[in-house]
Amino acid sequence: MHGPAASGWLLVALCAATGVYCLLRMRSSVEEQRRTAGGEALMGFGMAAMAVPAAAFTPPSWAWPVYAVVFGTAGLHALWAARAGARHLHHPLGAGAMVYMAVAMAVSPGAGQGHTHGSSGIPLLTGALLLYFTGYVLVTGVRLVPVTAAAGNPAPGTGEASGWGDRPELARACRLSMGIAMVAMLLTM
Repeated sequence: MHGPAASGWLLVALCAATGVYCLLRMRSSVEEQRRTAGGEALMGFGMAAMAVPAAAFTPPSWAWPVYAVVFGTAGLHALWAARAGARHLHHPLGAGAMVYMAVAMAVSPGAGQGHTHGSSGIPLLTGALLLYFTGYVLVTGVRLVPVTAAAGNPAPGTGEASGWGDRPELARACRLSMGIAMVAMLLTM
């Protein structure tokens, strides 16, 4: 969301880099990675667009409802894909958080006019999302710690890695960075 300029640009860079890596993951030979990488790329680029400081660019008022529709559609698609397993429920929840932030921006006074945050959104829902994403960041960070594959060898249990797009620890690191960005964006609400 539109907070201080320096942190906003850092979030833009982090989320855009994550989106680019997720696009690279779409070339993976692993079908499940290809399926999830597109949605994660959309999330990364969408978060980057929402994090642009208001001093640099203030989106027109129609942009927030468009964000809500795009992420609502992505959330429904992710929810449909999650019917195969509960471990994929993070994706529709992330898309739902993006819809929530877009709707909060659309209905906040002065939306699209270089406004500041701190009073938009429903405090209870914002708090619940903050708790979830903080927990997600902590759990994902812990999952990254034990990955100790030797240089040039794939991580244990991952099979033969065929490139940057097939590195599960890099995919986790990208999800971790998007989770951290989501926490930062929710804190500005």
